[in-house]
Formats: sequence, C-alpha cells, structure tokens
Amino acid sequence: MNDILVSTGNALVEHCRSHTEDQALRTLYHPDVISIEPMAQPGQASAQVHGLDALHKKHADWNENFETHDAGLSGPYFHGEHRFGIIFNIDATHKASGDRIKATEFALYTIDAEGKIIREEFFFNPALM
Repeated sequence: MNDILVSTGNALVEHCRSHTEDQALRTLYHPDVISIEPMAQPGQASAQVHGLDALHKKHADWNENFETHDAGLSGPYFHGEHRFGIIFNIDATHKASGDRIKATEFALYTIDAEGKIIREEFFFNPALM
C-alpha cells in the first residue's frame, strides 16, 4: 500500500462525510474517469459513464431525483497499490414516486500513479435494500 493511495482514499471519505462531493470530483478524479453502476438507471442506455462531465451529470441527476434522509459510510478499505473500497449506506426517497429506499452499496475505486481516481465500480446486494 502506498501513501498516495491512502491519501486519495481518506480524502474521498472525508469529502463524502462533509458533503463536498463536487470538490472531490474536481480534485480527486481523473478527467477520463469511468463509473460503473450495477445496472443502467431508468432513462440511461448504459450502466457505465465516461468522463468527468458525465460523472457530474450523474451526481446532479441523483440530487434532482432523490431526497436523501440519511447517509453513512465506512472505509476506506485498501487493496494493493491502486485500489480501495468504501461501503455506503443510504436512506432516500425517490421524489417522483415517493418510494423510499434503504440500501447498502460497496464501491471499488482504482487510482492512477498520481492518485487520481480513474475507475469506480458500485456493487449492491438486493437483500440489503
């Protein structure tokens, strides 16, 4: 495990806890980042988005469509020289339908040599929803 990995992982966790995810996107993510959800979201053709602009849009879409009641996380958990994971817990309501969800999700992040996040992958367990 290297210092750059630990620094990036800890910084992302702190941004998530401080609700400064936009700053995390600007400072910690590579411009050509790839983000992969477990499945395509309604209205999206793919579960995968490429690039920082697409990732900003993904975050904006979430904020527009969901009211978050509570969110927590644990981690980071480090693996090797270039990967770390975070476990997220979310309690949110879909604004259009009024459906409330409580979910646990695991995110795996891969960084480059400079410590920029180049890939994020999300995993969920339907039994925990």
